[in-house]
Amino acid sequence: MILRDLIGMARRLRHIIVTSWVLLGMSAGAAHAVPAFAVQTGQPCQACHVGGFGPQLTPFGREFKLHGYTQRAVGFNVPISAMAVASYVHSKMDASSPPADGFANNDNTAVDQISLFLAGGLGSHLGAFIQTTYDGIAKAWTWDNLDVRATTTTEVKGHDVVLGVSLNNSPSVQDAWNTLPAWGYPYTSSALAPSPSASPLLAGGLAQNTLGVTGYAWIDDKLLLEAGAYGSPSATTLNHLGADPFSPGDIDGLAPYVRVAFQKPVGPGTAEVGVFGMRADIHPGRDRSTGLVDRYTDVGADASYFVPLASGDTFTLNARYTHEQQALDATCALAESESDCPHNSLTDVRADASYYWRSKVGVTVAAFATTGAANPTIYADSRTFKPNSSGVTVQLDATPWGDGHSPLGPRFNVRVGAQYTAYATFNGASSNYDNAGANASDNNTLRVFTWIAY
Repeated sequence: MILRDLIGMARRLRHIIVTSWVLLGMSAGAAHAVPAFAVQTGQPCQACHVGGFGPQLTPFGREFKLHGYTQRAVGFNVPISAMAVASYVHSKMDASSPPADGFANNDNTAVDQISLFLAGGLGSHLGAFIQTTYDGIAKAWTWDNLDVRATTTTEVKGHDVVLGVSLNNSPSVQDAWNTLPAWGYPYTSSALAPSPSASPLLAGGLAQNTLGVTGYAWIDDKLLLEAGAYGSPSATTLNHLGADPFSPGDIDGLAPYVRVAFQKPVGPGTAEVGVFGMRADIHPGRDRSTGLVDRYTDVGADASYFVPLASGDTFTLNARYTHEQQALDATCALAESESDCPHNSLTDVRADASYYWRSKVGVTVAAFATTGAANPTIYADSRTFKPNSSGVTVQLDATPWGDGHSPLGPRFNVRVGAQYTAYATFNGASSNYDNAGANASDNNTLRVFTWIAY
């Protein structure tokens, strides 16, 4: 069978991984130039990214990522780049208190983030996407997305196979489709905007506070099989990296992660369907005094469709369903709650559709809904004791130089846009959700943003 042969052939990656780590350290220490993926591949941003700007990937961009960021059209270059995001945020109703220190209750303008990247391929087997970010809201630096890959290509019984290993710090950050949480819509947001309090653990709860290794096989450019596990670095290490070591806590042992995706041409475009899953036993707040853990089991399915139109326009559709089963024994013991407190579940459904004219001007419409059973201990701030939140986001944006013809050179790119999010329910109800008179629509928010990359 192909799977049995793949397991045996994965041993060929060991010497590549060792050599790659050495070379990665050498290249990072000698960084002088400022290249980007566009320079490395000789392609404009719109070749890899829908609408000429990241992170939504085209099929070409997915191949580039799954092959370990190694494709290049030029000689060796040190892959350093940067980006900045700034925005203005206005909500329908003023917050009762400022959303962060130094900001007002409403109508805030801020530099949301400034990021630096080491992103590119080294040789034909190693690639990396390493990001560090200054959070303009928290006013602090932190490590951000990490995805270091070692890959090799082979043939197994007539099938072309890419074998890869990813060292990363956020479950799904290594994924090549914009359906899973790490790279799902919205592709840019602000911490100053109100947001629902409940979401599945896999939807960012373990981002930048874990470290994991996954191995994958990409077969015939159609079938992805991936499995791995994540653990928690020490609190000291995460503090040094600028991450919060206490939220949600530390993983007991290792948390297994699996991913299967199938992609093929369908009609005029490329369709993908997949499944994913993760189980994590967590000591909430790193508190082990109860001897218990909170167990999260997340399983889900996703689908996407990319259509390049003859006119040069593009249409995309992304969807994700996640169901999370929770056994919150540790949290409920710490809260000295009733015995029925631990049993809880969440269901999260999201879908978005985008249309881009000439990879320059686009519109995206997204719908989302999170539902779950009532739990007075976990959702004590909700009048209904439920996590239910739902709504719609509409975004208009423009990317004038995704074709690489910027007056400041092919590396410069910018996107400007406006988002509007309207809530039907928020933290449990549509009206008086906090038992103090607040309605879901009070959180409706307009955000105008500028996103610059170089």
